[in-house]
Amino acid sequence: MDKLVDTFIQTTNAFDVEGVLALFKSDAIIEDVSAGGAFVGADGIRLYLEQFFVGYKTASKLLSLVQPDDFTAIARVDFTGDFGHEIGSLKIKTAPDGLIERIDADLE
Repeated sequence: MDKLVDTFIQTTNAFDVEGVLALFKSDAIIEDVSAGGAFVGADGIRLYLEQFFVGYKTASKLLSLVQPDDFTAIARVDFTGDFGHEIGSLKIKTAPDGLIERIDADLE
């Protein structure tokens, strides 16, 4: 899980949308309360990445990582970009094949 989270942060920081999408199942969901809703499937996640990472030039830094079980990680992340500075959490759930099936994101 550490490697997956590290790869997710590195690829979002590189604005590599295709690389990030490769980490997700095709029907995955990102639920982001601060962004106002759910982003479903490859098209929804692409929109989320392009709007909130590429569009705001977001740089992410991992602050801490807790893994309550084999398929879940909770990452506390420092976000900076054109919007300013925020700290948030990403609850990442993976499928048995190691791909991300869901992220629940929120800002503190």
